[in-house]
Amino acid sequence: MRMEIHEQACRGCRMCVEICPTKVLTFDEEACLAKVGKVEDCIACLSCTYLCPSGAIHQEDYPRVKNFYRDLEFCGRMEKFL
Repeated sequence: MRMEIHEQACRGCRMCVEICPTKVLTFDEEACLAKVGKVEDCIACLSCTYLCPSGAIHQEDYPRVKNFYRDLEFCGRMEKFL
């Protein structure tokens, strides 16, 4: 699996970092950008991609299975930012 965050598109909102159930994503305070940490821990739930308001997250070669994790309550709270 490959994952990247397009730095020019990232708004620094941290929503992807907060939603990730396995803490794959980190936040670079100095650059004010989300970063990919341990991609091998990703469970391909796609919650970060689904939630990102700028579409900055791109994933490839992940297992194509039904989304089994998505924190809908958290997503509902974040709607005001989208």
